[in-house]
Amino acid sequence: MFIKSLLGMFSVDMGIDLGTCNTLVCIKGEGIVLNEPSVVAVKKGTNRVLQNGNAVGLVAKEMLGRTPGSITAIRPLKDGVISDFEITEAMLRYFIRRAHGNKGFIRPRVVIAIPSGITAVEKRAVLDSAERAGARRVFLVEEPMAAAIGAGLPVTEPTASMIIDIGGGTTETAIISLADVSVCESVRVAGDDFDEAIKGHMKRTYNLNVGEQMAERIKIEIGSAAPFPDGKEPTMEVKGQDMISGLPRRVTVAAEEIREALQEPVTQIIQAVTRTLEQCEAELAADLVDNGITMAGGSSLLRGLTTVISNATGLDVRLAEDPLTCVARGTAVYLENLELWKDTLESDEDDV
Repeated sequence: MFIKSLLGMFSVDMGIDLGTCNTLVCIKGEGIVLNEPSVVAVKKGTNRVLQNGNAVGLVAKEMLGRTPGSITAIRPLKDGVISDFEITEAMLRYFIRRAHGNKGFIRPRVVIAIPSGITAVEKRAVLDSAERAGARRVFLVEEPMAAAIGAGLPVTEPTASMIIDIGGGTTETAIISLADVSVCESVRVAGDDFDEAIKGHMKRTYNLNVGEQMAERIKIEIGSAAPFPDGKEPTMEVKGQDMISGLPRRVTVAAEEIREALQEPVTQIIQAVTRTLEQCEAELAADLVDNGITMAGGSSLLRGLTTVISNATGLDVRLAEDPLTCVARGTAVYLENLELWKDTLESDEDDV
């Protein structure tokens, strides 16, 4: 016991928001120290990470869709879960090494946020990856709980707090009261599906093939879930590859048609929110009339999303402060209180 507490004093504990699109790392007392895309560049046909294991994050994202035949840029997480075990381990090792630096010779304890809907096998994959990447102990916390704490909601009080966390791979909706999740719904529809819907629309309407990064740019620049408040619908020049001639081409796209394309994934998210509310206890539902809903996660920044969810539920919906970092900030709070809360978290010493 004494040795454990001594190790705790000398190790640099960290919290990781292991996202489909981005991975954020925070360190106890320092806040968020790293925010990079969850992308790894490897030599084709092998799992050997390029640049001596350093072609991870921003460096690798720039290669997405632009790599020569001998290089593959991989996103090792799909729908919030590990789809490539070895690559995830290499990515985690890089991020832990980057964040840990030379701050201590003792391996860190790590708190990782995971989607609430994942299976025991998927949890085990996260635990094993983090351990093999250099963590001394690994604790798992559910994303909606971490997001709610990071958003500053009063999760420990006897009142309902509702959080919608829309990331790249999953949307988590949860109602929390007295430091526990009362009702929770996890759907594998999120920011990546917005991008796919845009790519599909460009193919159907314009016979134009656009890459991942261009689809993301369209979403950020003119994507919306509700009409623009000033009535002016912007347009954007989109470049891609003509599917018939195979030649590069540009077209002008209007915000209105992108909103139409995003209708399906947005509707699925709204349905998940209403299902969560329907399962809620009457007393908690009454609290939500006053407390409303808070949204977190990078994809909650889609224009007009708060409006359409508010119209569908009749509740006040607001964006958390800095929604992108809510989950990571929540893991930082767990780090601060690790000694107090570690028994309530799933860890690698449990039989998951």
